[in-house]
Amino acid sequence: MIIKIKSTAKPEEIELLTNWLTISGYQIHNASSNNVKIYGVIGDTSLLDIDRIVSFSAVEEAHRVATPFKKVSRAFKEEDTVIEVKGHKIGGNNPVFIIAGPCSVESYENLSMIAKIVQHIGASALRGGAYKPRTSPYAFQGLQSKGVDILKRVSLEENIITCSEIMSSDKLEEFEKNIDIIQVGARNMQNFELLKVLGTSKKPILLKRGLASTIEEWLMSAEYIVANGNPNVILCERGIRTFEKYTRNTLDVSVIPLVKKLSHLPIIVDPSHSTGKRDLVEAVSLAAIVTGADGLIIEVHNNPECALSDGAQSITFEQFESLMKKGRRVAEVIDRKL
Repeated sequence: MIIKIKSTAKPEEIELLTNWLTISGYQIHNASSNNVKIYGVIGDTSLLDIDRIVSFSAVEEAHRVATPFKKVSRAFKEEDTVIEVKGHKIGGNNPVFIIAGPCSVESYENLSMIAKIVQHIGASALRGGAYKPRTSPYAFQGLQSKGVDILKRVSLEENIITCSEIMSSDKLEEFEKNIDIIQVGARNMQNFELLKVLGTSKKPILLKRGLASTIEEWLMSAEYIVANGNPNVILCERGIRTFEKYTRNTLDVSVIPLVKKLSHLPIIVDPSHSTGKRDLVEAVSLAAIVTGADGLIIEVHNNPECALSDGAQSITFEQFESLMKKGRRVAEVIDRKL
């Protein structure tokens, strides 16, 4: 439930309302801005009588939030959430945030070289998997802790933001010390115990949509993180599994403006995992920018044919440079920068 407080309300009138709600078993979240004082009521508000709420002298109006996701709802917070990482802002009308790099961390030398080049071309952050969830137990599983150490070293040397996927809650301390943006992969989107633990962190969490998850399920997963104390969630659309076989997954770009209508959280797009084909990455990236994506996470490799994972969807430096040039022009059309 959303409660709007009168601008003329006295502190003791507001306290009377909040004390009554607390005693009744509800949590209260202050979602006020500079000009409007708003409280969100968390709990089973179906038992609350709106007329009873409005009878308090401090209350101007009260509304039920129809969606099950409360704290990530646009109705709960009207203005866009903007997440800042090392001076870079993600969300709002800030420049489209670009994360680029290999699917997997393969070696220090290789990652360092890729980081230098993608940053020169225009990326603000470096992606790289240290722990790799693979369908086959015989596929490359990542360098694990060694990979995290390499990401940290390259981050310090090149002054670049890092993004990597966490697999389990016992790795949180390692990631908090070494990684700037902690990614939750599609397979772990509904790993609720992991989401709860990530809610205790202050690091930005990049939450990928599940393999066959609805938008509501995805936003409810974000709600787990926010409800447990961490408001720094970045949604990531990476396509869902459908009957179509010509692409790895099916990316619906309409989800971008739809999610922006439903939620105040920033949303980025993964054109690499959604298409599975490097020759489709540029077109899908441009479409994502046009429809309002706050960022892109792109797989870029110096030699995709020899990549230890996901080489077929990794683009070359030349392709990444072409994408960035076109992306800047496309972003200008919608009064955005890249």
